[in-house]
Amino acid sequence: MSRFAAPIAEQIWDMKYRFKEADGTPIDITVEDSWRRIARDLAKVEKDPAKWEDKFYAALEDFKYLPAGRITAGAGTARQVTLFNCFVMGTVPDSMSGIFDMLKEAALTMQQGGGIGYDFSTIRPRGADVKGVAADASGPLSFMDVWDAMCRTIMSAGSRRGAMMATMRCDHPDIEQFITAKSDPARLRMFNMSVLVTDAFMEAVKADGPWELTFGDRVYHTVDARDLWNKIMQSTYDYAEPGVIFIDRINQRNNLNYVEEIAATNPCGEQPLPPYGACLLGSVNLARLVSNPFEANAELNQDALTDLVATAVRMMDNVVDASKFPLEQQAQEAQAKRRIGLGVTGLADALLMLGLEYGTEEAAEQTEVWMKAIARASYLASVDLAKEKGAFPLFDKEKYLNGGMVQDLDEDVRAAIGKHGIRNALLTSIAPTGTISLYAGNVSSGIEPVFAYAYTRKVLQKDGSRTEEEVVDYAVQMWRDKFGDKALPSYFVNAQTLAPAAHVRMQAAAQKWIDSSISKTINCPEDISFDEFKEVYMQAWDTGCKGCTTYRPNEVTGSVLTVSESSEAAPGEKPADHVADSGEVIYMSEPLERPQSLEGATYKLKWPDSEHAIYLTVNDVIINGHRRPFEVFINSKNMEHYAWTLALTRMISAVFRRGGDVSFVVEELKAVFDPRGGAWMEGKYIPSILAAIGGVLERHMIAIGFIEGEGMGLKTDPQAEVVAVGEAPKGKPCPSCGEYGLQMVEGCMTCPSCGFSKCG
Repeated sequence: MSRFAAPIAEQIWDMKYRFKEADGTPIDITVEDSWRRIARDLAKVEKDPAKWEDKFYAALEDFKYLPAGRITAGAGTARQVTLFNCFVMGTVPDSMSGIFDMLKEAALTMQQGGGIGYDFSTIRPRGADVKGVAADASGPLSFMDVWDAMCRTIMSAGSRRGAMMATMRCDHPDIEQFITAKSDPARLRMFNMSVLVTDAFMEAVKADGPWELTFGDRVYHTVDARDLWNKIMQSTYDYAEPGVIFIDRINQRNNLNYVEEIAATNPCGEQPLPPYGACLLGSVNLARLVSNPFEANAELNQDALTDLVATAVRMMDNVVDASKFPLEQQAQEAQAKRRIGLGVTGLADALLMLGLEYGTEEAAEQTEVWMKAIARASYLASVDLAKEKGAFPLFDKEKYLNGGMVQDLDEDVRAAIGKHGIRNALLTSIAPTGTISLYAGNVSSGIEPVFAYAYTRKVLQKDGSRTEEEVVDYAVQMWRDKFGDKALPSYFVNAQTLAPAAHVRMQAAAQKWIDSSISKTINCPEDISFDEFKEVYMQAWDTGCKGCTTYRPNEVTGSVLTVSESSEAAPGEKPADHVADSGEVIYMSEPLERPQSLEGATYKLKWPDSEHAIYLTVNDVIINGHRRPFEVFINSKNMEHYAWTLALTRMISAVFRRGGDVSFVVEELKAVFDPRGGAWMEGKYIPSILAAIGGVLERHMIAIGFIEGEGMGLKTDPQAEVVAVGEAPKGKPCPSCGEYGLQMVEGCMTCPSCGFSKCG
């Protein structure tokens, strides 16, 4: 039997994590091969590799421990790639040469697939004097535009999708321009943006006091703190950005506050990092650790959790030594502190299996218990590693024990650290797990609630046909397997039905035992009032969160995946399954990117009575092991044909590059007739030279397996059916698979159909 709980899980593995030859031939024949590859590679540094390989394999088996995607895809492949997910770049110097040195470092990091964060507060504000050149500074926003263009260039070269986080302090003179920068829909599209909010600023907001905007020793402006806060809130209310990072709290709670100052985070915010800071990620799948689900004696196996966490910490510590790094400074930073970010996924599903409603006080208390158990097991496992392999190089017993979250650990854990040291300076983080959660059988993502209990996705087959496939939440499928058609209990709630306060309550409960931070999206209803919206952020501040990210669907941000109940439940009755419709499409909002080289074929087409032949070249791209037409070139020495063949070349190629089932092009061309008459070719009457070109394209599509046979292409363009006249769109389209259903999950626009995430 397959280990995959759902077809989408196997498809995600095949697309993203399966080790393949350059031509797409699989090397990992089964998912067990992938687990073995990862386990073997991460066990190589151990004194007894065979023992630890089996132990690591057991942790990976059945998706109990889920290394981040870069580890799953890269470990054991011998490819020169980084296994780290998160990078914050060096401090940006306030000089032209220094700024562009940083730009080069960013490009090198993104070229290897790293998401990066930058603090732009160090660049002098717009209009400030630039000594020696008799000019005014253009300000940090202008240089952010340069970074944005660089990221788009890296993407267009075929690299992994870039992701960047830009931060700016709330007292920088250009902060108001930073706040509103993304109100321009064409600007800074490659950035997530967050304001670094200080304790002093929050106190000034609450006191309705003045706030100075400064750079260096100069005060540029004095504004009303509450007015500035309202500008942040209004932009976030309207455009879902900027986010808010409580930077003083992050530094106060940092275990390493004695050797580093944090001013930026990775793109999703779960890793606040110092200059050149790097971190790797992984998640324990809580949904796989619950015994007797939905029964009165349901419980999460604490012994299994402790053992799994200890194994995961060891595996992640080994990644520090196994990984390559884009920059030497990043390697040195990783080795000096051995930072890891172990988190969870499947939390909401695990709570459901215990009969707990996500967002309630009871669920928050249970979450805090589990997070403390993970923190305790993580720190003790790292102490054991320190006994065996040594503490991280910058460990200072007295300073470490009196800083950050370490102060809150149980006394026996603190005593163990004091006696033996600790291998990893920081250990816990809750990262976005959208793709790996799908790979694990569509368990709930991170600490998010279940977004939709079931939805339908369209799957494009290699012959161009589309099939429908239901994607069901892991816990819901378990309920169905156990109870059949019995309605879901009332404690089954989802992201759309939860009050924002319930989201914040869960984030705050988890944050108490997370030494880094949390990637979490607080879904807000579209009709939430501005005052209620602002209160969400105040609740996050008041309850100890390190930051806050919200998402309110509207015309600017786009609607989210729609969720509706299959039937209305009368008072006292249990609601039916929530079902989401993810839309009808399989087309790209951005064109497919062109690889450096393509395979294709050239066909000679001789139209009767024409002096010159037409030569038709069709090049193909390979996606997920299947060939599909990508571009067309039509050439002829007949100058009468030049204009229309050039136009046809460009138009057909443009259609091919948007992806999806483009076989309708064949049928459209074959239907064109020439009023001057057609011609007989190979025993068939062809109504025009354009119809002949359509026939050539059809033969090519059959030859590469894109369509099954003659006449089996689509008769019309299915994209025309995406949205009916007068009907509202069903959410933004996915740039990877085209489905109209992008949703904000853990701070990232994420596709539930293919696992694409804006943040990588």
